[in-house]
Amino acid sequence: MKCMDEREIDEYLKEGCRIRNSLDIKKISYIGNEITKALEEGKKIILMGNGGSAADAQHIAAELVGKFERERRPLPAIVLHGNTSTITAIGNDYGYEYVFERQIEAFAREGDIVIALSTSGNSENVLRGIKRAREMGAHIFGITGRSGGKMAQLVDEKNLIRIDSDRTPLIQEATITVGHILSKIIEDNIS
Repeated sequence: MKCMDEREIDEYLKEGCRIRNSLDIKKISYIGNEITKALEEGKKIILMGNGGSAADAQHIAAELVGKFERERRPLPAIVLHGNTSTITAIGNDYGYEYVFERQIEAFAREGDIVIALSTSGNSENVLRGIKRAREMGAHIFGITGRSGGKMAQLVDEKNLIRIDSDRTPLIQEATITVGHILSKIIEDNIS
């Protein structure tokens, strides 16, 4: 069994720092302000992702519904993977690729915020959810890896945060950093 040595750990940490330092600050600020405006207009945030991206989505929603750093009113943020009965019913009856699309149709309204998370940008169920959200007039934002995958064709570039890596764990670590920054922007600016 080969263990990670100190040099490999140091390289991993340095790569994580490089990735976080390469984040597009202006784009993150813009997105945070757009989400804040929508919340002040009474809209909600809907997040979707699979696996680690689902965990990041749930973490972001928790920061918004609960609090990030200060006391404030709870903000309406939901994740589409949180109800196992819904996910498994839709997956069983229609196919797993429809689990987000059907829920977007049920829950999204014009002007709501939909945040799609996918390290590859190619998760079919997330892509179908984005397409349905666009048809319903929701504002769509995405967080993905360097290439953006197919998500890059569906989300306006100004609304797409690309994490400068192809390594899933590093993309996920930077994704939650973005989620924390967005939570801070929203919390500091919400009335």
